[in-house]
Amino acid sequence: MLLKDIKTFVVGNPPPHFGGQWFVFVKLTTNDNVSGIGESYGVPFHPDLVAALLEDVFGRYLAGQDPHDIEALTRRVYSSGFTQHPDLTTMGVFSALEMACWDIIGKAAGEPVYRLLGGQVHERLRSYTYIYPRPDQGSEIYHDAALSAERAHDYLRQGFTALKFDPVGPYSAFDGRQLSLEALDRSEQFVRVLREAVGSRADLLFGTHGQMTAAGAIRLARRLERYDPLWFEEPVPPDSPEEMARVARATTIPIATGERLATKYDFARLLRAGAAAIWQMNLGRVGGLLEAKKIAGMAETHHVQLAPHLYCGPVVGAANVQLATCSPNFLILESIERWQGFHSDILKKPIRWQDGYVIPPTEAGLGVELNEEFALRHPYHGNRLHLEMDGRPGA
Repeated sequence: MLLKDIKTFVVGNPPPHFGGQWFVFVKLTTNDNVSGIGESYGVPFHPDLVAALLEDVFGRYLAGQDPHDIEALTRRVYSSGFTQHPDLTTMGVFSALEMACWDIIGKAAGEPVYRLLGGQVHERLRSYTYIYPRPDQGSEIYHDAALSAERAHDYLRQGFTALKFDPVGPYSAFDGRQLSLEALDRSEQFVRVLREAVGSRADLLFGTHGQMTAAGAIRLARRLERYDPLWFEEPVPPDSPEEMARVARATTIPIATGERLATKYDFARLLRAGAAAIWQMNLGRVGGLLEAKKIAGMAETHHVQLAPHLYCGPVVGAANVQLATCSPNFLILESIERWQGFHSDILKKPIRWQDGYVIPPTEAGLGVELNEEFALRHPYHGNRLHLEMDGRPGA
């Protein structure tokens, strides 16, 4: 079995853009016509360039190779161009290709990928969602605690038992920063109002995006502790795990991080620093499934739990499900609501969500198939990146 062909799909994610402006999927096919799909996350270039990078890396390192040889393929791409360093672009591209290889491997074996990575541990996977606005609501929900609390009740009725939100304010190219007193008050009010609204029926996940310095994050954490959030996410920028560890030592709230990290080497720095109790690797960036499984094993040795990150399309989501199912230290899975709407339509068969849990698939490979005709009907025509930071200093 040798890798023969590649096809890429640059898909525009229509409004309200939950999961990002666009998704980049890839399909690999072998010489005996077994196909696998993957998805890239967070490469900071136009998606057409991401598609070109997928084709370039495939042509240089994967074409003509056996998709089973994941270790060798990983080392060759990781070292590409005399790098041997956790490069987010390189790993974002390779993650999609590696994911597609695992889809092929699973289909060839007639087994879900999780059975090839250690077997099934969890029969169902607890999931959470961001508090997103209803169609009749606008973006003010992200700044209005009362509206968020009202929306939280909708999610509880659907079956969710954990909800995430980020009231701190825009993330900026100039972060970390000291929050203003207004931002501190708003953040504390958000958690207070939500805790009063949901009581003990749901965990609250305080999501930030590296907006603070360690000192600023500690000030905020002390205000939030009385409301018992499940985690305080990426309180400082991801380039300094040592600073994040300062926050971890100063608060009783578990620190979660990892969506902007790649490879076991980045996560080893977290481990050495003691920076986080919960790791949130994104399978479309971290280096793929095998790399994520190695990271999961590293985490397990220090009683660190896993909460795979998702702010992209459902193919990364399907890979997250495979990793979570076979990982003893799995904690919770990020969903974009219930995987409905565009996230369902882009697949031939949607990810199965039931009463607050994702049910692992029994189909071979990743357990999902891309609806290629639907994908081709939704090309991306814009010029925005998947996510963009504010170019002005925050307050």
